[in-house]
Amino acid sequence: MLLRRGFYRWQFAAAFVLPLWLLLGYAIFGDSGWGVLGLMFAAPIAFVALGVIALLIAARPGVRQAKAVEWADVAVIGAWHLLIVGAGFYGPSGITFAILAMVGAIAAFWYAVWRLVRDGAKRMRATMDEYERLAAQGRPAAAPGGPSPRATAADDAGEVIVIHEERRWEQRG
Repeated sequence: MLLRRGFYRWQFAAAFVLPLWLLLGYAIFGDSGWGVLGLMFAAPIAFVALGVIALLIAARPGVRQAKAVEWADVAVIGAWHLLIVGAGFYGPSGITFAILAMVGAIAAFWYAVWRLVRDGAKRMRATMDEYERLAAQGRPAAAPGGPSPRATAADDAGEVIVIHEERRWEQRG
């Protein structure tokens, strides 16, 4: 649980740290040239992608309540973060890591959306089941296609008092 809670916090910090690592890695390992032009686009895009995916994961009710991500989140997002770190070394395989990091970003985004929708649907189904249980509790169930159940004593509201309010406007002269 400690690792999952730490990763929950890390994903928000990673939105700032990993794009900075790309810039710092280029300063240390990169060669001068046209790579800086690509980096000017890659760092802001990485910042936005990391932030959006972190927010999608944090939007899930189970993650919000526990303040911890699931193990599958750790695997998917952790692998993507490692690909970004690998791309920041700008060695001979740097372009491979950069391409894999882009593919990882797309996969992580759709994974986060899928989990958010799935968890929301599961929560909605549980709410509807509880609603149906409470609705059936007070009344006898009608057979399908049969007559509707009769009103019970629980449906009788008892005495109802209705108050009619009338306003009179006085004209001052």
